[in-house]
Amino acid sequence: MSRMERAVGAVVGSAAGDALGAPFEFGLPGAFSARFPEPGLGSEMCGGGGWEAGEATDDTQMALHVGESLLERHGLDLPDIFARFQRWAAAGPKDIGLQTEDVLANGEPWNLASAAHYKVNHHAAGNGALMRATTSAVYFADQGRQATMDAARRIAALTHGDRAAWEGTAIHHELLRVALDGGDPLAALPEVLAHVHPDHRERYANVLAPRWTPDHATEFNGAVWPCLASAVWALRTTSSYEDAVRAAVDLGGDTDTVAAVTGGLAGAVYGMDAIPTRWTQPLHVPLPGAGDRVLRVPELIDLAQRLARPAARG
Repeated sequence: MSRMERAVGAVVGSAAGDALGAPFEFGLPGAFSARFPEPGLGSEMCGGGGWEAGEATDDTQMALHVGESLLERHGLDLPDIFARFQRWAAAGPKDIGLQTEDVLANGEPWNLASAAHYKVNHHAAGNGALMRATTSAVYFADQGRQATMDAARRIAALTHGDRAAWEGTAIHHELLRVALDGGDPLAALPEVLAHVHPDHRERYANVLAPRWTPDHATEFNGAVWPCLASAVWALRTTSSYEDAVRAAVDLGGDTDTVAAVTGGLAGAVYGMDAIPTRWTQPLHVPLPGAGDRVLRVPELIDLAQRLARPAARG
């Protein structure tokens, strides 16, 4: 499988996971498998909870804004990404995280807004930076471990003042880099953890260990640690893209984000061809703040391909 096929799998796979999980958000564990006990039986992209069938959420919308900024600005332009996020938030997306909304609207400049939020609230380790990281992970993957992990931290810090969110996003970037190169991201975890900030290394080592299961989570999976850990668990305990994403959605809780992170990783491992066409056919991503465009799979494939080309660096 080519690196390009894996990159497309990551971007489309994350969006598909997001849309599959959206109707089950905040539901109980097992709700998805109770409704769809067998793969392919019934319309799994069912919609509900305010979402159309196949409609991706804020997770993918923010990821696409990041990806388009990287391409149009020929690299990492943090003020531009922040401005795109602000336009998106002002355009009235169906869903937006409370923390992200506050940071984007608190009136502080791009380089101070998340710190100002963290100073007041002392809680900023949500998964809202992790959920949007697949496009940037694809873009920076060919620049090596240090560059991709540094970029992940800097993009995460736009909305999340807690370094835990930065480090989780950096791990995600590096796992995707390994997968895009054809390696085993699970086998790479010990080496990846060696590059995590020392203050956060032990906690991530615990939740990403092979023995960890979602039953061991000490926080709701809307937090960065159990969200990333659940995605890694879903990848570790299954043997296909479809099974990994089904397992992620079936955990309940923050199903769209856990499935988006899982879908990005599994898409990079198994490639675009592994994503069921019954999931990709209805898949669509409204993009508030960008001319109210609606992107479908051909546009997602094009974006992924451009992100993965070294020429995209300008």
